[in-house]
Amino acid sequence: MSGPAVVALGGGHGLAASLEALKLVTDDITAVVTVADNGGSSGRLREEFGVLPPGDLRMAVTALCDDTEWGHIWRDVLQHRFQGTGPLAGHALGNLLITALWDLHDDPVTGLDLVGRLLNARGRVLPMAAVPLEITAQVAGLEPAADRAGVGTDGIPTEPGAGTATEVVTTVRGQVAVARTRGTVRSIALEPADPPAAPATVEAVLDADWVILGPGSWFTSVMPHLMVPALREALHDTTARRCLTLNLEHSGETAGISAAGQLEVLADHAPRMRFDVVLADPGAVDDEEGLRATAGRLGAELVLAPVARRGAPGQHDSLRLAAAYRDVFGSRGMA
Repeated sequence: MSGPAVVALGGGHGLAASLEALKLVTDDITAVVTVADNGGSSGRLREEFGVLPPGDLRMAVTALCDDTEWGHIWRDVLQHRFQGTGPLAGHALGNLLITALWDLHDDPVTGLDLVGRLLNARGRVLPMAAVPLEITAQVAGLEPAADRAGVGTDGIPTEPGAGTATEVVTTVRGQVAVARTRGTVRSIALEPADPPAAPATVEAVLDADWVILGPGSWFTSVMPHLMVPALREALHDTTARRCLTLNLEHSGETAGISAAGQLEVLADHAPRMRFDVVLADPGAVDDEEGLRATAGRLGAELVLAPVARRGAPGQHDSLRLAAAYRDVFGSRGMA
């Protein structure tokens, strides 16, 4: 197989779905993965060892595993999660392996490349930034009033912020708290605000034929990529064509925000960012004309294609998503 050089950005299950589809389209894939997770096994390892949170990186490299018995065996080994109540309970073995490799090699990219070799991965996995990040969000509508006094609905300490005359905005800190907030996210920021990007990550974006952003959790997996300065500049300066893949459902972090509204909040955070294609499943579009107009303001053509799994509307079908990507690439002379 041959195909365009594709860089896919995101995190978690959304990025994994995109990578599994891209494996059917091209051999030249680079995954760029968010590094802001502060929960579960990743959060524990991050806090104890001061490393990048490995969980989303593990999910990306296993999604790229070779489709052979060898690749599937090691994929399952890395995804294995320990049960019980001891100190290993809740840890994914792949998280421990990646952390061990980082302990042996100063460069996190070297450790990820070694895991990729173990799985005969059909691509490369790189971190979004070279240091662990913290996500903070300005959130409106947290109730009851105690939320605004310093304790969020998830028991996460918060800080009062400035809102409109009728809207109180609260600062929610940490990826887990932002993902679970019951309020409406107005904006996000990263700490540190100017994190370094891995040189290999910037180079991959600049050398790509296509860059794909999304799908995934909008505020904690998709938009953070646009807020790492060196990565944002590479995304702006690259000669690659850019595809923004929308989610299948507007729930969780984006509950109550339309598809067009999600594009608008992205544009507010990265006003120079332009796209060539916005890819969406027809079932996830609430206002096609409004979405098409908003995509146009970002320089993009709206492409509607059925990419959801039949009988499971919230899950991507890798074959259907692969077909959509192939059509997008091919119709623009890059197949």
